[in-house]
Amino acid sequence: MIVFEEIIAQRTGISVRQVKNTVELLEEGATIPFISRYRKEHTGSLDEVQITGIRDELNKLKELEKRKAYILKTIDEQEKLTDELEQKIAACLDPVLLEDIYLPYKSKRKTRATVAREKGLEPLAKILLRQQEMQVEKVASEFVKEEVKTVEEALQGAKDIIAEWVNENQQSRKTVRYFFDRGAVIHSRLVKGKEEEAVKFTNYFEFSEPLKNCPGHRILAMRRGEHEGFLKISIEPDTGKVVEALEDQYVKGPYNVSKQVAEAVGDSYKRLMQPSIENEFKSLYKDKADKEAIKVFADNLRQLLLASPLGQKRVLALDPGFRSGCKLVCLDEHGNLVHNETIYPHPPQSDRAGATKKICTLVQQYKTEAIAIGNGTASRETERFIRLVRFPYDIEVYVVNESGASIYSASKIARDEFPDYDVTVRGSVSIGRRLMDPLAELVKIDPKSIGVGQYQHDVDQGNLKKSLDEVVESCVNLVGVNVNTSSKHLLTYVSGLGPVLAQNVVDYRQKIGGFTSRQELQKVPRMGEKAFEQCAGFLRIEGAENPLDNSAVHPESYFIVEKMAADLGVNMKQLVSNVSLIKQIDVQKYVKGDIGIPTLKDIQAELEKPGRDPREQIEVFEFDQGVFGMEDLKPGMELPGIVTNITKFGAFVDVGVKQDGLVHISQLADRFIRDPNDVVKIHQHVRVKVLEVDIQRSRIQLSMKGFEKSS
Repeated sequence: MIVFEEIIAQRTGISVRQVKNTVELLEEGATIPFISRYRKEHTGSLDEVQITGIRDELNKLKELEKRKAYILKTIDEQEKLTDELEQKIAACLDPVLLEDIYLPYKSKRKTRATVAREKGLEPLAKILLRQQEMQVEKVASEFVKEEVKTVEEALQGAKDIIAEWVNENQQSRKTVRYFFDRGAVIHSRLVKGKEEEAVKFTNYFEFSEPLKNCPGHRILAMRRGEHEGFLKISIEPDTGKVVEALEDQYVKGPYNVSKQVAEAVGDSYKRLMQPSIENEFKSLYKDKADKEAIKVFADNLRQLLLASPLGQKRVLALDPGFRSGCKLVCLDEHGNLVHNETIYPHPPQSDRAGATKKICTLVQQYKTEAIAIGNGTASRETERFIRLVRFPYDIEVYVVNESGASIYSASKIARDEFPDYDVTVRGSVSIGRRLMDPLAELVKIDPKSIGVGQYQHDVDQGNLKKSLDEVVESCVNLVGVNVNTSSKHLLTYVSGLGPVLAQNVVDYRQKIGGFTSRQELQKVPRMGEKAFEQCAGFLRIEGAENPLDNSAVHPESYFIVEKMAADLGVNMKQLVSNVSLIKQIDVQKYVKGDIGIPTLKDIQAELEKPGRDPREQIEVFEFDQGVFGMEDLKPGMELPGIVTNITKFGAFVDVGVKQDGLVHISQLADRFIRDPNDVVKIHQHVRVKVLEVDIQRSRIQLSMKGFEKSS
């Protein structure tokens, strides 16, 4: 019997005890954020990445066991299952090896070998493979009868059977894989006659590279070209060396009979094994490229979701435009829409005076504290216009990345929120809310539409969605959620809730006029003990009677804080946020049972700053006021910019010209960089130097060399 926990421990480098305890929690239905935050004593303080790794390995092993059960059943039904074969399958931990074991028993369509067997040529194949009979034609002639007309036909049929045996031999396949793994080259060729259509794939018209050196983004680019019908991709090692190695395994001498076997071996490789192993390696490297691209997207999404929030301030948001004007909305400190209209400061109307007057009136009327401007069409012109307006008091101006805002504004979510307003108003509201709380607003949009990532449409969509959903869940639970103001969409990602319970929470909230304590959550329909356990610590209730209800301290630990307060001679309210008192707590005194130092230190830290937001404070950014379009850029210019996307080959930076520039990985710093994330983050403010501007191809090459410390 295979012990999953031991295998997972070997694969992850995590102790068997930690793995066992983590698996138990996962099997009980605990979520990864909950386990990571509130079960540190059980897991030995494993983080979310490690817990996710354990879960993924567990799922792989479960899938492998299902496959084994199917294979055993299939072979048993053929009455070919021996004790030795059963043990071999049961002990197998490699999915590839498992399929090799199963290959001879797999039901096949009619092959050349099956046709030869039907003609009674299998005994001849066995004779040839032994290579002990020197008079090949004489032996073969004995099989010339009925369906077999000639000696040549008999020999060919026998070689077809040998070819299939070679193909189904585990050692043979292992040999071929060795050469693919060590020396395969990936080739990309242009499909004849597609030169003009395939211009964006010019780099791959005649391309080859050792497969093991080919980066994931290049593989995905070539595969996209192949999928669109422009390229042909092949993967192959040195054919001569592979066939020679296989012949060493099967060919026993220079005799005529051995030549027959050698021909069968060569045919087996070229006709059966090479295409099969090539597809296997194409799939293997596609999976590796997918994982790399999905990780890039997930890392970028995490940074985007955890971008600095402005917080609860009154915002005036603008969705810029020329001919159609700038759609303007005013939001209160909770993000509610209180006013909307359109101004026309740009050509063709050019009503700057009217727009200025209107903006000033609205700012005073709604006590606006900040202005958000979308970074789409007319963004820089609108920003310049706003910065020239003289307001009665200082107002901070922010340019907001509006990627995906149009997707949101046309969605059912937006229609449900604003049934009486059109898409332009909804888009402007989204821009304003993104400034106030990026996380709360971005959860309403399919992550793929947010505009960060690398070849996201070319990777496995199921794996991509799963990974991105987990990133959203992780971020939501890291920050915590105000249960009385959050949307259903934000609540959906809270540990233990999901869409149904999130809707029930919203409905019950409306019914009672808002939650006043975490305990009230237990009255929400379908909120069982397990769901409450999983979600309670991540939900915040501002103004609750118990101050811990607005903290990350889990209700199951409230009694510990009460004991701490009592031991200090104060009540709980007096203890919370009182740093001098909190520092007097000796956490060792409260270690008991499942409550250990990790949990107690978390509680102590939370008491100092209950409900603190882990995100950094927002900073005002301003583009160079002399640069508005690509034509304004000149090589050698030094400019401020904002990092908008990170890939394996570099980072894209917005310098305010409607086309992001690329800082290649080699230009990110004055030192060798393996991963761009070591140098830059999404939304980071940086300084860059313009290296090259190609207006025709809409490409800008930038450098951060010399600016790393100042960025």
